[in-house]
Amino acid sequence: MKTTENGIGETNVDEIDANEIDANEIDTCHVSVMPDEVVYWVADPTVAETPTKIVVDGTYGGGGHSRLLLEALPADDVRVIGLDRDPAVSARVSSETHDPRLTVFLASYEQVPKALDQFDLTAADALVLDLGLSSDQLADRERGFSYTVDGPLDLRFDPENGVPASRWLAMHDEKQIADAIYQYGEERFSRRIARAIVAKQRERQPISTVNELVEICRRCVPRSRNHDIHPATRTFQALRIAVNDELGILERTLRDAPNWIAPGGRMVIISFHSLEDRIVKNAFREDDRWEILTKKPLRPTESEVAHNARSRSAKLRVARRR
Repeated sequence: MKTTENGIGETNVDEIDANEIDANEIDTCHVSVMPDEVVYWVADPTVAETPTKIVVDGTYGGGGHSRLLLEALPADDVRVIGLDRDPAVSARVSSETHDPRLTVFLASYEQVPKALDQFDLTAADALVLDLGLSSDQLADRERGFSYTVDGPLDLRFDPENGVPASRWLAMHDEKQIADAIYQYGEERFSRRIARAIVAKQRERQPISTVNELVEICRRCVPRSRNHDIHPATRTFQALRIAVNDELGILERTLRDAPNWIAPGGRMVIISFHSLEDRIVKNAFREDDRWEILTKKPLRPTESEVAHNARSRSAKLRVARRR
């Protein structure tokens, strides 16, 4: 197992309340979503037109999908390449012992070509993207992903690059903040929230912690009748998307991915909110290089949801390279 520091280059809402975690219940062991479905679409010989040898796990995280795929593909010449933007993942991987057929790089999934090039490869047989947050990221008090645990308002997948959410808020005006919260979080009260954030800045009390932003959301967002959605859910989702350029990276990847996948290869994507799913659906439909294998998104089974509540908003789509 190896990670890379410079070989690839350092990478410069959920619709349900997946981020709402009790501080005493945070689990640092991420459970991969829809694992059986991912293995089927990547490794099952009835799906693959040619043997699956090269697989890219573009969102390695806890490594659950990669481990299952290696088990399902026992041949010695199989290679699984993992990518993840989070240095904490890289540090953890470096301390573990793994199947020698697995290599993990510190990089965004839009850098697949550079990862393939490390092995003199030009195309993969499958590319897997699980776009959700991991339990480990939610558990990190220094990252601010869970609004039930106070800490710095950071929200970056890669805390070594980019700007934290607190600084992002300080760099943008009221309209820009409101537009981002509305566009990326689909929050109806975005203007009210943005106005309160800017008011704090004018009082020389800029938002810097999770609790400070949560309190603004509580004041500005009326609690829904069914109480299913925390008032801060959509705002935190929006800022996370903005800070990490999540949708931009996804759009660029989908535009270029047919160049990275061999004919007959599959692209398997799990999304967790409508913005991501809409981008994936449209990209597959509008590019005639793809053959759509899932006419409608697949959903987790009732049994999986019962054992892993965070899976309940997952949608899985698959397309095959023509």
